[in-house]
Amino acid sequence: MKHRLCLALLASTVIAGAASAEDVTLTIESWRNDDLSIWQDTIIPAFEAANPGIRINFAPTAPAEYNAVLNSKLDAGSAGDLITCRPFDASLELYNKGQLADLTDLAAMANFSDVAKSAWQTDDGSATFCVPMASVIHGFMYNKTAFEELGLEPPKTVDEFYAVLDKIKEDGSYIPMAMGTADQWEAATMGYQNIGPTYWKGEEGRKALIEGTQKLTDEGWVEPLRQLARWQEYLGDGFEAQTYPDSQNLFTLGRAAIYPTGSWEIGVFGPQIEGAFEMGAFPPPVAAEGDTCYISDHTDIAMGMNAKTAHPEEVRTFLDWVGSAEFATLYANALPGFFAMNSTPVEMENPVAQEFVSWRESCEPTIRSTYQILSRGTPNLENETWNAGANVITGAETPEDAAARLQEGLASWYEPQQ
Repeated sequence: MKHRLCLALLASTVIAGAASAEDVTLTIESWRNDDLSIWQDTIIPAFEAANPGIRINFAPTAPAEYNAVLNSKLDAGSAGDLITCRPFDASLELYNKGQLADLTDLAAMANFSDVAKSAWQTDDGSATFCVPMASVIHGFMYNKTAFEELGLEPPKTVDEFYAVLDKIKEDGSYIPMAMGTADQWEAATMGYQNIGPTYWKGEEGRKALIEGTQKLTDEGWVEPLRQLARWQEYLGDGFEAQTYPDSQNLFTLGRAAIYPTGSWEIGVFGPQIEGAFEMGAFPPPVAAEGDTCYISDHTDIAMGMNAKTAHPEEVRTFLDWVGSAEFATLYANALPGFFAMNSTPVEMENPVAQEFVSWRESCEPTIRSTYQILSRGTPNLENETWNAGANVITGAETPEDAAARLQEGLASWYEPQQ
């Protein structure tokens, strides 16, 4: 009897060992430490329920430290199995060093457009190394309550845009538009990159700049700077000293009627303005009625495979799921304003997020013009555009002079522009 009991215990131990050996734990490296509870409570349980035997450990690093920490871990061979990818050059460098695996043949890649994948591809587009997760869309938020008080409708054309701003300014109850130039980047990110695609025609102009067939002194690139110069009279007193948090506060406190921005503010602003006023959004105005609408639907976050993972098949299973409509729906609703790039439409609950994403149906998407290839040299075109945008708004530089300076800087190191 004792002998049979020992055999039974031994057998159960072997079976338990075999079962645990089959369980694989995959670790995700990420800079989104504010997402930890969302991954633990919503995303990971959904995956694990459908994929028994694969466990997921979400292990984020503080955003400012992520690049350095990740690079150190990858060099030391201690990085997690899954790598959350920043757009363009930072991730491309990891791929070129052999630290991110080629995922071109992953089945889920068929669920994404070329624009969606462009932030995580080689320059020639021959290899894709991260699965797109989310983008952010540029546009204008507005105070619906203020618009109703003043009898205003969201503008569709540039002329209507300035007519609305003039009426708000004339009334005097609200600052027409909340934006400052103290931090500079807002002028470029929320100004130039917001309205610019309308004038350089989105991907057509962006790719032409990379190819060298258009220059920053061409009309399509100078006109957005001229538009920014016109914004000066609508930004309120002291905008030159106004920081990004100042602008956010002016809008959320109901003191400004319009806020040039992007969808990333939705989750932040929603709780702050709840009960105070209703928030709406409108896309960048077109130059004239009937013109094609363009939006900056900027690729922001993706996920790739550590090339040295011990569990490549399990990682590919997870990444195929990240590329699915199920994941897209979970992620987009957990983080309103971070939009799935999956080709399958996602039903979202947040009404302002629904408004932003609806523009994809009628507008041509593009990405920020400075992010791919054109900011690899010195002077850095992205950072120089911050300064140029702020300068034309304050009047420190004419749009034409700013464009000429940007072109000269780019041509000084980028061969196709020489």
